[in-house]
Amino acid sequence: MGKNGKTLITVSTRKASLKRRLRRHLQSLGFHKDEDGALMPPGSGKDAVRTIHSIQRSDRLALSQRFIAARFDKLAHHFASGTDVNPARISPALQLISSDTWEGDLFRLASLTWSVPVSNGFGRRLRYLVWDQHNGKLIGIIAIGDPVFNLSVRDGLIGWNVQARGERLVNIMDAYVLGALPPYNALLGGKMVACLVRSRDIYDDFAKAYGKTTGIISQQEKKARLLAVTTSSSMGRSSVYNRLKLDGRQYFTAIGYTGGWGHFHIPDTLFADLRDYLREIGHKYADLHCYGEGPNWRMRTTRAALESLGFEEDMLRHGIQREVFISTLAENALKLLRNGRGKPDLSSLLSTEDVARMAVERWMLPRSERMPEYREWRREGIRALLCDPPLGPPVKVRARA
Repeated sequence: MGKNGKTLITVSTRKASLKRRLRRHLQSLGFHKDEDGALMPPGSGKDAVRTIHSIQRSDRLALSQRFIAARFDKLAHHFASGTDVNPARISPALQLISSDTWEGDLFRLASLTWSVPVSNGFGRRLRYLVWDQHNGKLIGIIAIGDPVFNLSVRDGLIGWNVQARGERLVNIMDAYVLGALPPYNALLGGKMVACLVRSRDIYDDFAKAYGKTTGIISQQEKKARLLAVTTSSSMGRSSVYNRLKLDGRQYFTAIGYTGGWGHFHIPDTLFADLRDYLREIGHKYADLHCYGEGPNWRMRTTRAALESLGFEEDMLRHGIQREVFISTLAENALKLLRNGRGKPDLSSLLSTEDVARMAVERWMLPRSERMPEYREWRREGIRALLCDPPLGPPVKVRARA
């Protein structure tokens, strides 16, 4: 048999193997087909969501074991025990961080404790550590990055058509990591961390980093302004972002639910094999992963691989609907996003210090009095959260679909 014949057999064998792996993987997570042949999730509750994410989380932890072993002991002292926390003196502060620093390693370590795997983000991004200045311990982490291109509830709220969205989406970011670590999460620290997204500090950091952004595709200067930040709950309806109000100001507002489409039920190892298959058959999406080649390269690559394998597109419909929220940083944000003209009204945008002070008084102090059990937490418990499955309480966070 000639070389081309052997190649065809190899590709055919890989195709059959991948199809079997995909079917077994989805069955192991509890997915099934309804009477019309549509893919159905094992349920919509929090336990079902964690189950769907479980293999992807296992992959991430397995790939990170060398990192955890090398860095945990050196960074563990930055996490708090309950006895380190004096609720009356909690003093949150933001630190913008960069990759390849110990702060970047601490961010990564903290994100690995999430019960739902955290995306690395794509395109533009700003990452923060949230510190308690009183004791020098880590309260939580924030990361905002480029939003998904297609989000119907967001686009409907603003009133965008395709052209307007293409021109002005640059003024929106998505909070793809947003949460508090133990013991601060037990004090409703997640609500405080979420409120910090709507602060003058983050607005100014964005302006400095991306205010003169040049579109990769259009090559035009966008003059971007951070007018709004979206986020969504990984567990359906959110208990963190709902009723998120300080001094009469709504910090995040619910705007609807996602359609239940995405790729989070396809773990990293399986996705890597799908890309290898596309590479073997010479598909252009195999290595199409640079920002500017599309709003969501992983979704497009997964869809292309599934189509090449002969699966219906609905395999990307995992059926888990997430509640979507928006935080408008300018009073006239929706108007500016809609028509692209005018100057942002930032009159109600407060500093991190002011937002944090109100949030501590509104949620964290009262919670500490009602539920003093947070004092029992020991920082050694962070190591347990890095196990698979996690051996401690889940952390409130969500991951990008």
